[in-house]
Amino acid sequence: MSADAWSLLFKALWETLYMVAFSGSICFLLGIPLGVLLYVTREGRILENRAANMVLGGIVNAGRSIPFIILMVAIIPLTRLLTGTSIGTTAAIVPLTVAAIPFVARIAEGALIEVPSGLVEAAQSMGASPLQIITRVLLPEARPGLINGMTITLVTLVSYSAMAGAIGGGGLGDLGIRYGYQRFDGVIMLATVVVLIALVQLLQMIGDRLQQHYDRSH
Repeated sequence: MSADAWSLLFKALWETLYMVAFSGSICFLLGIPLGVLLYVTREGRILENRAANMVLGGIVNAGRSIPFIILMVAIIPLTRLLTGTSIGTTAAIVPLTVAAIPFVARIAEGALIEVPSGLVEAAQSMGASPLQIITRVLLPEARPGLINGMTITLVTLVSYSAMAGAIGGGGLGDLGIRYGYQRFDGVIMLATVVVLIALVQLLQMIGDRLQQHYDRSH
């Protein structure tokens, strides 16, 4: 590849990392607490509330049911309100985050369900408050599952960010479409695919190592 092509590739990679890092951070900060709420309000859990659980579950399921490409278009007014534009890498963070929050919430709920109920009962018998149970029992015990879920989410965000390139979101997807597909540049297209695969492999490897570390520490 030419020097210009390498420059475009590195710029696109940086844009993808920027989108994934910011959207991933925001969706973890919002999605994990939402997953905790889904778990603790389930029947038989420490803050059982069927009405709240049904409402939260319905919202999460609705968010997960909308295909990402449709979601990007549907929330363009929100994207413009928050970022001042509907195109570019910063604008793409909004739909990426909105799409990932329900996904993270269900993964977090699933990880918490795997925590043995005996640990929660033991904490309750010692007089622990619901907040103490959540912060000192549930989240630490669910950490390997949460890390696995975060890894899956980041990998999914990489693929979503590539789709965001279809409507001017920037990043590797935009590079592949504009230079690889529209200009019939097979080298750029191949390089884009290789970089995307390498990025996913790297994220998965880091996630697996972290999960194994916390599995062994249990």
